[in-house]
Amino acid sequence: MGILNVTPDSFSDGGRYLSRGDALARAEQMLADGADMIDIGGESTRPGSVPVPLDEELERVIPIVEALRTVNVPLSVDTYKPAVMRAALDAGADMINDVWGLRREGALDAVKDSNCGLCVMHMLGEPQTMQLREPVYQDVVAEVRAFFEERIDALTRAGISGERICLDPGYGFGKTEAHNYALLAGLADTRPAGTRFSLLAGMSRKSMLGAVTGRKTGERVAAGVAAAVCAAERGAVIIRVHDVAPTLDGLKVWQATKDAGLSRHH
Repeated sequence: MGILNVTPDSFSDGGRYLSRGDALARAEQMLADGADMIDIGGESTRPGSVPVPLDEELERVIPIVEALRTVNVPLSVDTYKPAVMRAALDAGADMINDVWGLRREGALDAVKDSNCGLCVMHMLGEPQTMQLREPVYQDVVAEVRAFFEERIDALTRAGISGERICLDPGYGFGKTEAHNYALLAGLADTRPAGTRFSLLAGMSRKSMLGAVTGRKTGERVAAGVAAAVCAAERGAVIIRVHDVAPTLDGLKVWQATKDAGLSRHH
C-alpha cells in the first residue's frame, strides 16, 4: 500500500504532493514501483497534528480519487470524517482507512451500506495529544486485541461482514518505542483468537525506526524495509509504506526464502 499524503504537514512528506499534478505523478511512480493499492490522506494524523476543516479535506482528497479511479488498483482513503468517507466512496474509493477505528459518530453509518474494505486502527488518545502523555498499557498486545474484538463486534452488529475488515495495531499512535516493538513482535497475537482478519502494518519512516537507528525521517528506508519484512513474517498482508520499490525488493527476498523452505519440506 503506497502512501499518498496530499497534506502540508505530514511528518515525512508534508507539502510535497499538495498540487494535483504532483500528487498524481507520485501515485503513478508508486504504481510503477509495484504498489498494489494507494492510500490517499488529506489530513495529517501525526502526533501533535491539527484537524483540517471538512471542506479543505474534501478539496484535497476527492479530485485525487476521481483522477485515479481508472488506474485499476484499489484506492484507500485515510480519513475519520463520515462526510469524507461518503464522498470518497461516491468518487470511487474502495477502502476506508480510519485511525479512529470507526468509533466517531456517524462513521459506521457512512460505510455500512457500501461494500468497501475497512481498516480498523488502534489509537490510544487522539492525534493532538497521544504522544504528549506517556502511554500506559499493562499488556499492549492483549489490550490492542481486546480493542479489535470490541470494534469487530460493533461493526458486525452494524451489519458489516468480516470479509470487509482489516486490522492495524496503529504503530506510533499512543505507543512508546517499547510498545511499538512489542506490537511488531506480537503482531499475529493482536488478531482475535480463531479469526482470520487481514493485518495491516504501517511503520514506514516512523520514529520507532529512528529510535533504534538514530536516523532522521528521510534516512529510514533500510529500517522501514526491515520492519516490513518483520511484519510480513508475523502475518501482515498489507504493508503501508512511502518507499514502495525498496520495500517490495525486501519482501520478494523474504517470499523467495519462504517458498524455498516450503518446497524443501515437501
